[in-house]
Amino acid sequence: MRHFFTILAHEIRVLLVNPSTYLAAVLFLLLMGFIFTGLLENYSGAPQDESLAAVFFQLFWIPVFFMVPLLTMKSIAEERRLGTLETLLTTPVTTTEVVLGKFGAAYALYLLLWSATAGFFFILSRFAQNTLFIDAVPLLGGYAFIALSGLLFIAIGILASSFSRNQAIAGLLGFVLLFALVIGTRFLADVDALQLDVMAPLLAAVNYAQVFTHLDDFTRGVVDTRQVIFYLSGTTLTLLLGILGIEARQVHS
Repeated sequence: MRHFFTILAHEIRVLLVNPSTYLAAVLFLLLMGFIFTGLLENYSGAPQDESLAAVFFQLFWIPVFFMVPLLTMKSIAEERRLGTLETLLTTPVTTTEVVLGKFGAAYALYLLLWSATAGFFFILSRFAQNTLFIDAVPLLGGYAFIALSGLLFIAIGILASSFSRNQAIAGLLGFVLLFALVIGTRFLADVDALQLDVMAPLLAAVNYAQVFTHLDDFTRGVVDTRQVIFYLSGTTLTLLLGILGIEARQVHS
């Protein structure tokens, strides 16, 4: 892993000069700003059962579906299209270092964008007359969930980028995989066929992967080690698949 930090620094510089990075950042902050403003109007107009932070983070999937593909779609697909990936891998740099470096850069930017939304709550805490708007448990739990789940989301984007030379296809594939994980499992749990006794193991696996259930637990201050293991092991497996996929293509090319 000697070259990991060199690749990481290079990828961060590439992201910072990439127009799609700023497009993702502007769209993300505008979208989250409008969402936060809408929630404030609802909370100022009538009492709500849930805290503002808990409801805010329940909408995490809206920007994630578009921000993650924008951050990751060029990571490997563009390198392969330009032929620079093959050249890079002829140096002492390993495939693992390349993938982890690209993953680390995208994840760092992902965290940076989400951390910017903390400014919404900071401003609210300074000017709101009602401190009930600010609840530390769902706020801290929500950001902890964002940081943990983001590992898997970014890894999925990197994996999608490793499947194609076309960054548009990689971005679309990343969107589909994220949608299947976040929304697909939620609907799959309600399928009648899975309610049969014989399908109990599969139903348990689907319920285990329920991202919204994980979010609810975190915003209530409940940290389940099984959920932590789910994201860490899922991230490791996804990155491993990406590494193996790149190496397989290198062997056959």
